[in-house]
Amino acid sequence: MRVKADHLKKIGLSLLQSAGVAYQEALIVAENLVEAEMRGVPTHGINMLPTIIQRIEHNQIEVPTKLKVIADEKAITHIDGGNGLGQVAATEGMGRSIEKAREFGVGLSLIRNTNNIGLLALYSLIATEEKMIGVCMCNGAASMAPWGGAEPFFGTNPFSIAAPTGTEETVVLDMSTAVAARGKIRRAVRMKEPIPYGWALDERGVPTTDPEEALKGTLVPIGEHKGYGMAFFIDLICGLLSGSAYARAVRTFHRPEGPTGVGVMTMAIDISRFMPISRFAELMNEHIRAIRSSTKAKGHEKIYLPGEIETENMRLSREQGVEIDLPVSLSIDSLLKKMGMSIRIEEGEIKE
Repeated sequence: MRVKADHLKKIGLSLLQSAGVAYQEALIVAENLVEAEMRGVPTHGINMLPTIIQRIEHNQIEVPTKLKVIADEKAITHIDGGNGLGQVAATEGMGRSIEKAREFGVGLSLIRNTNNIGLLALYSLIATEEKMIGVCMCNGAASMAPWGGAEPFFGTNPFSIAAPTGTEETVVLDMSTAVAARGKIRRAVRMKEPIPYGWALDERGVPTTDPEEALKGTLVPIGEHKGYGMAFFIDLICGLLSGSAYARAVRTFHRPEGPTGVGVMTMAIDISRFMPISRFAELMNEHIRAIRSSTKAKGHEKIYLPGEIETENMRLSREQGVEIDLPVSLSIDSLLKKMGMSIRIEEGEIKE
């Protein structure tokens, strides 16, 4: 079904507040989850609500989120996330990175001891609203083996980078270092669908299209050894350097087995320190148009910029509503009923 975005945000806010999350923190989380749905990334969407609430109920997430600044020196900020809501910590981290960039030209924040932060693009995009380039990355629970190995050791360790433009749409890259994010495997399990060949290996290190076997095994890094190398350094910066958990020490967010220990890095670069914003915008517009007008490969009618498909999904979601999978709808309605709330997802359905 397609559902009004505001209705989904209302549901997210209601559930999170019922679980004891303060309004402002609940708003940050709800908006992050719903915008992920709107951008066509349901793996990071409202299906996360039952897990977040379960972890809060089991005292695996501390609310309210108590952030502690460990260091605040020149262009850097070091924050302890207090095992609170990851979206709250990452939003604070990017906010401080932007403040530092205004003063020093570049700002960088490291966050230790937090949790799943949701869709990374939304943090790098915060910087573009201030006419800056934004970068965000984090580590995660072991699900990918070092290249040549068969044992989960690194997370899929995603990263995002975004840049403002002039009249063209903002360009934003958001990707994991695996061929497919682990959330896509879990979604395939929920939807009872096979996964494409080449996404994952089973416990023996053999390629599989069975999502259940994939969850027991490992994910395949992008570009083979190249994705492994990227995952290594993201883990090094976000985990080891920040003082957070890293490699096999990071715990999964999807089972209440204690603090996850996720580490995050946010960075903002002030474009105006290198050239006037107007000139950068002009160059970006020309650059994008040159890419779009370049020779297309056989069978392709359009060349997309990073994040352009997600931007089109956002536009469609605003016009026609947010598409929600049936298993997710049933799961959220079940949670609403359990929490004693009368509101339901179908109340916000947009009828054709």
